[in-house]
Amino acid sequence: MTLALLTGPAAEPVTLAEARAHLRLDGTEENPLVEALIAAARAALEAETRRAFVTQSWRLTLDDWPADPVRLPLAPVAAVTAVKVASLSGAMLPIDPGFYETDLADDAPRLAAKRGQAWPMPATRLAGIAVDFTAGYGAAADVPPPLKQALLLLVAHWFEHREPVAAGNELPRTITALVAPWKRVRL
Repeated sequence: MTLALLTGPAAEPVTLAEARAHLRLDGTEENPLVEALIAAARAALEAETRRAFVTQSWRLTLDDWPADPVRLPLAPVAAVTAVKVASLSGAMLPIDPGFYETDLADDAPRLAAKRGQAWPMPATRLAGIAVDFTAGYGAAADVPPPLKQALLLLVAHWFEHREPVAAGNELPRTITALVAPWKRVRL
């Protein structure tokens, strides 16, 4: 199973102005660093929570169909945009959306072939199945405030501590507490 970003977010969950205000910066000489920290903090918190904050397009690639429904590794998922399977010619052929059903309202989004249907087998043994989907809360304004606050705190933490810290890759406790209710548990 491989997950690949197809289209990243159109905007970050917090603006440069919001981050600058949080950091109490007057000058603009640190703007490139702050912008990089915003993007890095978003990516780190998305990985920590297994959520997409702002709308993004992703592709899940599988070698074979699982016995149970296909579980999408990110949430929230707005739509499954395409399901494709490899043909003998090597082309990825789309599967009609009427063939499968989705459960995207849950925090564990998934899709499955409808009752009485069987998924078509891919012609290749490796990476023969692709599931494209759109994930995220929507626009930057739709991202839950605790996640935005955690992002601002992480930007501030990295801004103040520009060298690697002795504790490794652990998030500060305040940030961990903010994102804890948003973490998706792996089963």
